This record gives sequence, C-alpha cells and structure tokens, in this order.
Amino acid sequence: MVRRYHVDPQRVREEIAIAAARLIAEEGLDYSSAKRKAARQVVGQGRVAGEWLPDNDQIEEEIREYQSLFQADSQPAVLRRLREIALDWMKRLAAFNPYLTGAVLNGTAGEHSDIHLQVFCDNPKEVAIYLLNANVQYDVSETRHFGGRGTVETLSFLSRETRDEEPVGMHIALYDLDDLRGAVRADARGRTQRANTETVEALLTVGDADDVRAPSN
Repeated sequence: MVRRYHVDPQRVREEIAIAAARLIAEEGLDYSSAKRKAARQVVGQGRVAGEWLPDNDQIEEEIREYQSLFQADSQPAVLRRLREIALDWMKRLAAFNPYLTGAVLNGTAGEHSDIHLQVFCDNPKEVAIYLLNANVQYDVSETRHFGGRGTVETLSFLSRETRDEEPVGMHIALYDLDDLRGAVRADARGRTQRANTETVEALLTVGDADDVRAPSN
C-alpha cells in the first residue's frame, strides 16, 4: 500500500534521493540501480513513474550531505587516493588525451567507487595495445556514448598499486579524437563532466572535493 504522503511528488523525490544516496555511499550502487531500489523502498511498488524520481543532480547533493554526516572521517582520504591513482594512469596514458569523469572527479567517490577515464585518440585500438604491452589483463565491454551516439568500447581492469592495498576498478572508455570537441564545456554552474591531467593535479593540490571547474585549455 502506498503511503498517503506519496501524493506529493516533491516529497517522494526527496525521500527517494536520500535513500538512493545512502545506497550509493554504503553499497556502491550505480545511480540507476540505486534510484530503482530506493524507489521500491520508499513507494513500495515495482515501477514508479518518472515524475516521482529525482534526477542525478539531486541524488549527488544528497550523497554529499550523507558523506559529510556519516563519512567525514574517511571519505576525503579515500577520494584523494582514488584521484592519485587516476592521475597516475592519466600520465601513463598521456598520448591518448585522457580525461577523468564520474564520482572521482566530482568528489563523491567512496570506498566502493571505481575510476572512470575517457581517452580521445585517432586510433582507440592503440590503447588496448598499450595495456597489453604493459601486461595489463582487461575485460572488454561497452559504455553509452556521453553524447548519446550509441556506445563505445570500454576496457576494464583492477589496478593494484601495492600488494598491501585493495585493488581499484579502472574503466577506460575509448573515444575518437573528434568526440573531444565540446566534451569539456562547463555547465551553468561552471562545472565540467570531465577533467584533463592538469585539472586533476590542481584538485589534488588544493584538496577541493566539491567544485570542479572547466579546464582553461
């Protein structure tokens, strides 16, 4: 049975966003899965109309709130480690125009988060050759093109910096060089969905986990 206050879409969206944020922060669910599971928990139904669901920006803000309340002692250090690992790989992949995206970039990454890179080059297959030559064993899958133009091949593997540390999931989406045009435009808040090596270095220098600006180049 649906609770009475569910007649208020705004209230439902807020509760779903809060529940989804907790699932992402504590269990490492992706946004889509967390949103569906949270909707079932809040509304008590298998399917929920789109108008009742929060957008990803609302969920992201709730993740930040959750982390500030319950993970303030651990999350910043986890985020910094993930950014350092991402930067190391970006330097290794410098010839392929690497960009960081996702939770490690926007500052909401936690202990369950993977690192998501996008590379832009004339021949994306060269990235696979580079990894093979570096003795990196990877799996191949597909990721939705950020511009909505089909899918792109994605190489995934575990990056282990030392034997004592837990491995980190790494995903490298392979894009053509032409896809880079317009890919780093900032949104209305001056934030970008992806950042180059210099921007990631700057984030590590200032320790700013919540205000990702567009690269100047």
